[in-house]
Amino acid sequence: MKTSVAAYRLAGQVYYADTCEPLKRATERGEVTLVARGRGAYPGAPLPPRMLPEVRSVGYWDADHAQSWGLDWHRNEGIELTYLARGKARFDVDDQRFLLKRGDLTIARPWQMHRVGDPHVNASRLYWLILDVGVRRPNQLWRWPAWLASSASDIKSLTTMLSHNEQPVWMANDEIERYFEKLVDAAATANESRLRLYIGGLLVVLTELLERHQPALDTSLSSGQRTVDVFLAALPETVDQPWDLTSMAAACGLGRTRFTHFAKRLRTCRRLTTCCGAGSRQPRACSSSGASSASPTLPCVAGSSPASTSAASSMSTGAVRPVTIADKI
Repeated sequence: MKTSVAAYRLAGQVYYADTCEPLKRATERGEVTLVARGRGAYPGAPLPPRMLPEVRSVGYWDADHAQSWGLDWHRNEGIELTYLARGKARFDVDDQRFLLKRGDLTIARPWQMHRVGDPHVNASRLYWLILDVGVRRPNQLWRWPAWLASSASDIKSLTTMLSHNEQPVWMANDEIERYFEKLVDAAATANESRLRLYIGGLLVVLTELLERHQPALDTSLSSGQRTVDVFLAALPETVDQPWDLTSMAAACGLGRTRFTHFAKRLRTCRRLTTCCGAGSRQPRACSSSGASSASPTLPCVAGSSPASTSAASSMSTGAVRPVTIADKI
């Protein structure tokens, strides 16, 4: 039977949720023990179709020796929580690198790039839960499952701390470990009532943990500006697209004015180094001020630079065709 894989589009690029193929193959070889249930192409036995559809994948792997596989850079459609119950594991998210130890909890926001292994997985037991909260762009509202028992205020607090938080690794407690163990057992027997209970309990304990530590919050992570940032970062993958201001704004779910506003304010110091004028098929080098000698261009969006602000304002008209984007140190 053909299985579906969740996907979303940004900057003309289609991103697919991970399917954990290296883990599947290692399980088939007998290299690792896998206990999991999921939907679509996720590993393990399928969950019943109508049972808690927001639960995308839940399970654990148990590797009693160093492995020959790892989970390279990937994305998931939901928020992913993992707990390392034994061993060590390399975990990278965006530009941050961590060596996980027993008792560490990781958090990856929906569609956030991350990987496990360097490049291979160490001897370890890792639990995970992937829960879809309906996010397909950074500025969309999180829609938690209606079956959760948490109060509205707790859900609001948890959403804020997860969506605005850049700290992906936390030291968990014994209660979190017990909830992971119980929810995997409940998934194995397809016990819907217990799955609801244990997922809800896990989120309550996670809320309490984060509230105690009061993580630093960055509201731009779920803003329209963040969406524009992600869009511009993805442009090198879509150099064949005939971008203009209208299509770029639409790809971000924004109007032309708001898109231009966020591009001007961008603080990532990412700039366009070569670009084309309207209707041109040949690249033109940008000057140091961020503008080419041709007609309107994409912005060189180093937010603190007056020249880049001037270049950003040139987006108000004309078609553009990105060629290369370089990160400015």
